Amino acid sequence: MTTDRLNELTAAGVAVWLDDLSRVRLSSGGLDQLRREKHVVGVTTNPTIFAKALSDADEYDWQLRDLATRGVEVEEAVRMLTTYDVRWACDVMRPSYDASAGVDGRVSIEVDPRVAHDAEKTAAEAKALWWLVDRPNLFIKIPATEAGLPAITATLAEGISVNVTLIFSLERYAKVMEAFLAGLEQAKANGHDLSRIGSVASFFVSRVDAEVDKRLEKIGSGEARALRGKAAVANARLAYERYGEVFSSDRWQALADAGAHPQRPLWASTSTKNPDYRDVIYVEELIAPGTVNTMPEPVIHAFGDHGETSGGDTITGAYDEARKVFRDLETVGVDMADVIGVLEREGVEKFEASWLELLDGVRKSLEAAGAGKSHPSDAAKPNAEAAQQAGGNA
Repeated sequence: MTTDRLNELTAAGVAVWLDDLSRVRLSSGGLDQLRREKHVVGVTTNPTIFAKALSDADEYDWQLRDLATRGVEVEEAVRMLTTYDVRWACDVMRPSYDASAGVDGRVSIEVDPRVAHDAEKTAAEAKALWWLVDRPNLFIKIPATEAGLPAITATLAEGISVNVTLIFSLERYAKVMEAFLAGLEQAKANGHDLSRIGSVASFFVSRVDAEVDKRLEKIGSGEARALRGKAAVANARLAYERYGEVFSSDRWQALADAGAHPQRPLWASTSTKNPDYRDVIYVEELIAPGTVNTMPEPVIHAFGDHGETSGGDTITGAYDEARKVFRDLETVGVDMADVIGVLEREGVEKFEASWLELLDGVRKSLEAAGAGKSHPSDAAKPNAEAAQQAGGNA
């Protein structure tokens, strides 16, 4: 018998999400196939994913031509293109949303990363995106910057579901959970149904190892090299420990009694950057109930082929080991506070760069469409519109 490893991962309490989206994936039925055959119950996107999707697919051409004809500005055009895809993806994932009573089946879209340090603009854009996509299984992604924290609370208070992204440190994660609890308390006071509000906290994994390993190589000692590939998993495991503490508190229980769902930890950046590491290390080493692992499609297939879940929970019994990793890193001279600062700054900068790349690509496409350049057939348009109409009553 063939082992369904992804089903075993799901049974262990890990929700399998896809870290990718494109119109080709939607129009071909590829996303729905992953939902039906690979246990995928959610989708995450970011500016880098959209920049790539719009740069190498002609299925956007009919919409670009319509936008050019209307004289739409480039930033509005980007939102029309990306929210179209996310709305369609929400409809594809709706069965997972319904089957899980609103816990899974979620699709994320990110606020403009250029406003990550402006709480008021971030909250305003979150509301605009929520209205524009108009699907109950949407997540608005908000970076966990200092300015993002009050925006997270304000957005949740409006009854809007949030994916908090770019979390690297335990200290920032504690503030994210505080922002979540405060947001739900305000949402309850505002009369919102807490059972309809969802949230995940996206803790980035492989980027931590990439930065720490670089420093360990520079230190060069045998003790330092022995710590390569250990920081990211240790960091995530200690985050799960914090999660367990917060979501067993009396404060949380009062919200749970009102119908709230916990803010699940989501492991992001789970493809290995070092080819010497096992390609599913950031899945196998982070298995625990109530977690989400969002993976690029190659990682999903890799785990389906040779991922191991036989050990069950690989997090909760390893807290002391994780703390030792951090003590050892400090001993050999790795400044983790500096590591986290670099990662957060670079994370926002990388998404800003991708956003600018996305804007530039759409600007050029609009100019080409407006100049009367010949375009491929509009064959994709009826299919896309049909999919939208099918989910119109979602």
